[in-house]
Amino acid sequence: MTLKSAALFALIGMTLLTVLLAVGFIRDVLSLASGVIAALAVLISLIHLLASLGVTVFLFVFHNAQS
Repeated sequence: MTLKSAALFALIGMTLLTVLLAVGFIRDVLSLASGVIAALAVLISLIHLLASLGVTVFLFVFHNAQS
């Protein structure tokens, strides 16, 4: 396995995780709007989503930089 293919597999996995976290964040925002959960839970969900987006962008750039 080359470094480029390993970066691609990691990018695919992080993309799937980011989509899952985005769906969870939307669910948390809708729950906050209906008064089911506290704002702190939405903040935690947002932090997780932003961290996942950051790693996904890094892996995308890293994958494209491999020759």
